[in-house]
Amino acid sequence: MEAGKEELKQTSFAARIMGCWKQEGSNTWTFPTLVLCLYGFFNMMKPSEPFLTPYLTGPDKNLTIDEVTNQVFPVWTYSYLALLLPVFLITDYVRYKPVLLLQGISYIVTWLLLLFAHGVVAMQVMEFFYGMVTATEVAYYAYIYSVVSADRYQRVTSYCRSITLVAATVAAVLGQLLVSLAHVSYFHLNAITLTSVSLAFLCSFLLPMPQKSMFFHKKGVSETLPQPQKAVATLPSNGPSSCQQQDEDCAAADTGPAPQQQAEQPKPQNHMLRVLVQLSRDLRDCYSSRKLLYWSLWWALATAGFNQIVNYIQVLWDFRAPSHSSAVYNGAVEAIATFLSSVTSFMVAYVKVNWDHFGELALGIFSTIDAGSLFLMHFTTNIWSCYAGYLIFKASYMLLITIATFQIAVNLSMERYALMFGLNNFIALVIQTILTVVVVDSRGLGLNIVTQFLIYGSYFAVIAGIFLIRSICMLLSSKCRRKIARSWKEPLNLAEHEPKEQTVTGYMTRL
Repeated sequence: MEAGKEELKQTSFAARIMGCWKQEGSNTWTFPTLVLCLYGFFNMMKPSEPFLTPYLTGPDKNLTIDEVTNQVFPVWTYSYLALLLPVFLITDYVRYKPVLLLQGISYIVTWLLLLFAHGVVAMQVMEFFYGMVTATEVAYYAYIYSVVSADRYQRVTSYCRSITLVAATVAAVLGQLLVSLAHVSYFHLNAITLTSVSLAFLCSFLLPMPQKSMFFHKKGVSETLPQPQKAVATLPSNGPSSCQQQDEDCAAADTGPAPQQQAEQPKPQNHMLRVLVQLSRDLRDCYSSRKLLYWSLWWALATAGFNQIVNYIQVLWDFRAPSHSSAVYNGAVEAIATFLSSVTSFMVAYVKVNWDHFGELALGIFSTIDAGSLFLMHFTTNIWSCYAGYLIFKASYMLLITIATFQIAVNLSMERYALMFGLNNFIALVIQTILTVVVVDSRGLGLNIVTQFLIYGSYFAVIAGIFLIRSICMLLSSKCRRKIARSWKEPLNLAEHEPKEQTVTGYMTRL
C-alpha cells in the first residue's frame, strides 16, 4: 500500500510538473513571438518574387507583356478588394490563427499554380489566391497583440517587422545571386519559394490559439472600445509566478462565470450587432478629428498609388530592358530599396520636428519627390535611371508612411488604430481598383506601361499639390494668428506699464 501511495504521489507530481510546463509554454510571450517570427521569415523568403514578370513572359509561361499587364495583374487588385473587408472582420471573430492557416494554404496554392499551370486563365486564378494572401496579412500583426501583454507591444512589433524586412532583403539578394552567378532558372527560384512558404505553413500549426481578440472576444472589459486602459487590462501577463497560482487560475476558470454574469452575457447575435455598431461609432469619432482625417486621406491616396507602382514596376523594367536579351537586376534593386526603406523609417525616430505644424508640408514635399521619380521613369529610356527612380520613390514613400502611422496611432487605442488602419487600406484599395479599371484593364483604356507611369506621376503630383497648398495656408494662418496675438499684447503691456510710471513719478514728486 505504501509503495502504491508513493508511486501515486510521484505520478501526480510528474503530472503537475508537465501541466505547469505546458502552461508556461503557452502563457509566456517568447514562444509565440519566436514562432510568429519564423512564420514571417519563411513567408517573406521569396527569392522568385522580383523576377515574376520575366518568368511569366519567358519560355516557362510564354505570356505576352500585354496579357500580363492588362489581363493577369489586375485580378490581384480586384480579389484583394473583394476579400479585405470580410477577412478583416472574420480574422478577429475566429481569433487570428485560422486565418494564418488560410494564408499558408493560399501561399502554397499560389506557387503550385505558378509552377505547374499554364495559360492566362490559370494565371488569373493564381492572382486571385495571391489576393487572398495579401488580404489575410492583417492576421500576422494582429495575432501577436492577443497573446502578449501591452508592455511588450513595441518590442514584439519591432521583432516581427524587422524579421520580415531581413527576410525580404535576404530573399532578393539570394535570388539575384542565383540568377546572375549560378544561372539558376526562374522555375527553380519558384520551387525554392514554394519550399519556404510550405515551411511557413508548418510553423503556423505551432502557434497557440488565442483566447481573446480585439473586438469580438474581449475578456474582462465593457463593450466600450475606445478606452485604452481597459484594453490593456484584458491583455495576458507573463503568467503566474508559481504552479500553485496557475492551478488556482485554472480551477477558477473551470468553475465558469457567476450566475449573475451568465444572465448579463448577451446572445451571440446581439453581441455581434453591438460590436459592429460600436465599431461604426468609433470610426465616426476618429474621422471627426481634422488632423486624423487629413493624414488618413494622404495614407489612402498614397498607398493606392504605391501599390499600383509596386504591382507594375517589373513590367516597366522588362519593357526598358527585355529579360530575354538583357541582364536582369530586379533582385538587387529590390534589396537596396528594402534597405533604404528601413533606413529612412528608422531615421524618423531621431528627427525632431513638430509634425503638427510641418507634417503636411513634409507630405507635400516628399509627394513631389515621388511624382518627380515617376516622371523620370516615364521619360527616360535608360534602365538604370528607372532603377534609381524606383529607389527614390520607395524610400520616400516608406519615410512618409512611417510618419503617418505615428501621427495616426499616437493618440489612439489599439482598437481604434486597427479600425483606421483597416478602413484606410480599404479606401486605398477602392482608389487602386478605380485606377486599374480605368488605366490598366483591357476592358478600360488598356494603356501601355509607359503611359501608365505618366498617369501615376500626375496622380502623385495632384497629391503633392493638395498638401502643399493646404500646408502653406496653415503656416500663413498660424503666422497671422501669432502676429494678431502680439498686436493685442502690446497695448495691454503699455497699459500696464503706464500706471507704474505714474506711480513712480508721483512718488518722486513727493520726495
